[in-house]
Amino acid sequence: MNNSLLFDAFFSLGKEESASPFLTPSARKWGKDLSLRSALLSAVFLSLSFLLSLFHPETALIPLLLLSVYFLAGVPRLIEALEDLALLQVNIDVLMVFAAFAAFLIGRSMEGALLLVLFSLAGAMEKFVSSKAKETISTLHKLTPSTATVVADGRLVEKAVADIPVKTEILIRAGQIVPLDGLVVSGISSVNLVHLTGENFPLIKKEGDSVAAGTLNIDGALVLKVTHIHQQSSLAKIIEHVTNAEAAKPKMEQLFQRFSGLYAKSIILLSIFVAALLPLWTDISWFAPYGSVYRALAFLIAASPCALIIALPIAYLSAINACAKNGILLKGGIFLEALAKCQAIAFDKTGTITTGELELVSIEPLTESSFSTLEALTLAATLEKNTIHPIAKSILRETEKRGGPPLQATSFKSVPGFGVEGTVLLNGKEHRLFIGRIEYIERQLERKQKWDLLIEKAKAKAYEKGELLSLLLVDDALFLFHFKDTLRPDVRAVIQKLQKKWNLSLLMLSGDHIHNAKKIGQEVGILDVHADLNPEEKMQWINALSHKMHLAMVGDGINDAPALARATVGIAMGKIGSSAAIDAADIVLLQDNLSSLDFLIEKAVKTKKIIRQNLSLAILAMLVAAIPALFGLTPIFAAVLLHEGGTILVGLNALRLLR
Repeated sequence: MNNSLLFDAFFSLGKEESASPFLTPSARKWGKDLSLRSALLSAVFLSLSFLLSLFHPETALIPLLLLSVYFLAGVPRLIEALEDLALLQVNIDVLMVFAAFAAFLIGRSMEGALLLVLFSLAGAMEKFVSSKAKETISTLHKLTPSTATVVADGRLVEKAVADIPVKTEILIRAGQIVPLDGLVVSGISSVNLVHLTGENFPLIKKEGDSVAAGTLNIDGALVLKVTHIHQQSSLAKIIEHVTNAEAAKPKMEQLFQRFSGLYAKSIILLSIFVAALLPLWTDISWFAPYGSVYRALAFLIAASPCALIIALPIAYLSAINACAKNGILLKGGIFLEALAKCQAIAFDKTGTITTGELELVSIEPLTESSFSTLEALTLAATLEKNTIHPIAKSILRETEKRGGPPLQATSFKSVPGFGVEGTVLLNGKEHRLFIGRIEYIERQLERKQKWDLLIEKAKAKAYEKGELLSLLLVDDALFLFHFKDTLRPDVRAVIQKLQKKWNLSLLMLSGDHIHNAKKIGQEVGILDVHADLNPEEKMQWINALSHKMHLAMVGDGINDAPALARATVGIAMGKIGSSAAIDAADIVLLQDNLSSLDFLIEKAVKTKKIIRQNLSLAILAMLVAAIPALFGLTPIFAAVLLHEGGTILVGLNALRLLR
């Protein structure tokens, strides 16, 4: 089993075979960067042959050295090209190998060898760039322990994480990485979440707190009760999203890949056409020093779009992994492309603009009742313990402080964006409960006219104070819960930067009352505020705006999920956000840091800029070398230098996005 887990862990990294833990140390040492070693050795042989051709042109060592170059740099590429041809695939590798060996056949072995050496070096460079761009996924995999210490019947047993079910208790010692998501059942310790969220400072975890897989336990020992199996852990989901993001190709990249095969075939046919027919129409011979065959080969090399093919994927990979290191999870490079086009951003309010950590200020009885405010709190907590809304969390925190544990509810029902309902047994009697938005509760009232005035007066008073309200209906009794929310510390600066630096239109879509939403909007600088919206209405607003402009949406709750899915780019708060919002979003801010938006937009814009630079460089290199080649103005070595040099240059340019 352990061997199987090791194999799975290694091959999921996508590393070269020489990194395999199943090789001996000496074999691993010799196999590391084998393609680069082979290319460099070929370059040495080529340099020696060139120097000898200058000073000792008759020596027999020159052909021998060139043959060594063709063997080391050419044979591996020839095998790959033959495999592609067997599958009826004509690609860039086939073009380069064909050109190199054709140069050898017409007596231009030195230039053919130069092509092979530079092509091999460019290939090694591409592998290096790709590995640098994918290093975040490798780092995440390294965080995943293959075993965990299970606490069973007072004994400690080491088990493979893949074999540990939910509700199993595991021991996490100081200095260990948490292997599975869990709840602390005993112990207290400082933990670090830097690899998951980018926040490099310790947090205290104690009994009842949740701890995500991949977390570093710093000082104390913790016993966790597993809440998700290995494949469903937080770390596994992040790895899956990053892996999928690397595989998801933006439209421009898809377009290039779709036509690359057709382009390669066209270039080969055009080269054959030039080589075969040019002497029939002109006085140029086939095999003269700058004859038709020579010109066709120079054109074939110069027109091959290696730089174009590498220009896009490396740029997107670099940007995706730079974002991952900064606590921003992208589900594909396509969303960077879309974000760079966005002209507006819509924000949810509670949990996004504000912290979402609501404080229960007071409980106001609106009607005469036999229930005390403590009993009303307990009844509310009984329903709200089944939800993750900020209001629910506030009610549960207050219930814990006052010592009234929640009861057991039956017939529980949640209406996202409105409230919850259920039946509770208290003092030997069943009570029907409803709690949530005032409009939702008013639908349940039988004597609505009698209570309208009471509710409206209470609402007006609360909204003047900027409070949030939730109404509890217990049989015929009404209790109004008053809450206060706080702004995120950096939200004003973020909003100002988005407006001034990026010239974005900003709006707020909230399910809260219009007075409270507008007050929050004025405080942060968002004047376009739409409130009293249920999930469907939020989605309708996003749908209408998306027809007019490219629009991003930032939200956190289950009620934001439809709008996040409909927006051009959906951005979810990862720490406070619901799983529905995270699943619906295209981008996740793992540390709930709105200031990451500036970094994210800057990375999207810079990625777009670097892709344009790469495309311009690649096309320029092709045009400068390819068109003159048809007129015999570009020697093969110059075509090779321009072609492969352009490939290396765009790769290095794309690496700037890793910063």
